[in-house]
Amino acid sequence: MKKYLFAFVILFSVVSVFVVTPVLAASLDVGLSYGSFTGLGTKDLREGVMAIVNVLFTFLGVLTIIMMLYAGFLWLTSAGSEEKVGQAKKIITSAIIGLVIIFISYAIATFVITQLIKATTVSAI
Repeated sequence: MKKYLFAFVILFSVVSVFVVTPVLAASLDVGLSYGSFTGLGTKDLREGVMAIVNVLFTFLGVLTIIMMLYAGFLWLTSAGSEEKVGQAKKIITSAIIGLVIIFISYAIATFVITQLIKATTVSAI
């Protein structure tokens, strides 16, 4: 008899966890109302992080374009000097590799944060 009572209590506990958890998650207060009260805004933290990532990668992309323009200027003003042409080619190669790394990093960061937003957003059942 004790075995059946123990099994019933365990089963009831497991079932109640699966029933109560979505209800608690739906009523979860993440504190967005406090942000509007204090003047900090009501944007979700995950969206704010993604905005910072966008600004960072935009800055890095602009920096890469500036490096390529500098290398092009260096090449044009090399006056046939093999040393300056070689340096310009190295800078252009490095800038292109950096740009590829920036694009891949942006794609990974966008994917991860989008999946986090999808996985942690509470939706009505």
